[in-house]
Amino acid sequence: MTITGMIIRHTIMTTMTTVITITTSTAITITTVTDTTTITPMLMTTSESIPADTRGGMTEDEAAALYRLMTWLSPSFPVGAFSYSSGIEWAVEAGDIVDAASLRDWLAAMLAEGAGFCDGVLLAQTHRTVSQRDDAALREIAELGAAFVPSRERQLETTTQGRAFIEIARSAWNCEGLDAVIAACDGPIVYPVAVGVVSAAHGIPLAPSMHAFLHALVSNWISAGARLVPLGQTDSQRVLAALEPVVVTTARRALEASLDDIASATFRADLASLRHETQYTRLFRS
Repeated sequence: MTITGMIIRHTIMTTMTTVITITTSTAITITTVTDTTTITPMLMTTSESIPADTRGGMTEDEAAALYRLMTWLSPSFPVGAFSYSSGIEWAVEAGDIVDAASLRDWLAAMLAEGAGFCDGVLLAQTHRTVSQRDDAALREIAELGAAFVPSRERQLETTTQGRAFIEIARSAWNCEGLDAVIAACDGPIVYPVAVGVVSAAHGIPLAPSMHAFLHALVSNWISAGARLVPLGQTDSQRVLAALEPVVVTTARRALEASLDDIASATFRADLASLRHETQYTRLFRS
């Protein structure tokens, strides 16, 4: 069954009983009360099928890919992301982040010039090597990703989340070839590499995987900042909205970059992750 009509009410002033004949797929009822005639199109149903290209604009594979990305990169997916602040906790204590505006500026820099861009490049390169079945290149990327972290706490953060992501994917979302790809990494798997491995193994396109990953990354950073500053829910959403163009630009740059382009210029954020280790009171693990 498909719906071919819409419920719309029109009021027409008249002084006589009106008879209307309309040739259409939408039935019309006419009710006359004193001088007001109300025309109400009613819902009609038909057994005609809807063409495939009008069914929401997605194929079954695209719908499945979206479903998995929304699940894997949701805050409820149990990788323990809520336990980490990526140095934001120290930045708040040091007075670098004091409100929504300063949090937005800090995260914009982390996205475009720091961990966000670097993780995006690792994800993109991982996805491509898995798709090309290049195990040697995948092993090199996994090794680089594990080495390319500025502090012990950041390494704990990204490797712990990567391991959790892989374990849950294998348990609940396994697919043909995934175990072999994971084995090819031959060592610790950082979070962006884990997302690249699993999304490529499931045949999910790179671009939506990249945007979903960066959105999850930013959302977790904002969640940490909201608890630490603290910020209300509305301010948190304003920060997320303000960072949308930065996410889009960073995703595009990461998709076009090579491993040689990996670099970070967020020295203050790196120092924050180093100093967090000896912070007197801590809510987060990094």
